[in-house]
Amino acid sequence: MDIKNYLASTIHLLFVSYTMCIFVRIVISWFPNWQRYHFFRFIAFCTDPFLNFFRRILPPLGGVLDLSPILAFFVLRILETFLLSLLR
Repeated sequence: MDIKNYLASTIHLLFVSYTMCIFVRIVISWFPNWQRYHFFRFIAFCTDPFLNFFRRILPPLGGVLDLSPILAFFVLRILETFLLSLLR
């Protein structure tokens, strides 16, 4: 495996992992009791700064419906595609 393929695989793995962390963060927001566990607090610690950036751009609708993760997923995908295109 050459270095470009290794870097591309690593970049893809990092973006997929972070996307899954955001997805887990969405699910745990539906279950407030889960937020007391260290693992879920760690997930929130890792994802909230990124999501808060998009929450400033797109505040929750009606104070309840948070669409910022959709925007975050979109930006992550664009950023991943851009980084992978630099390797080609």
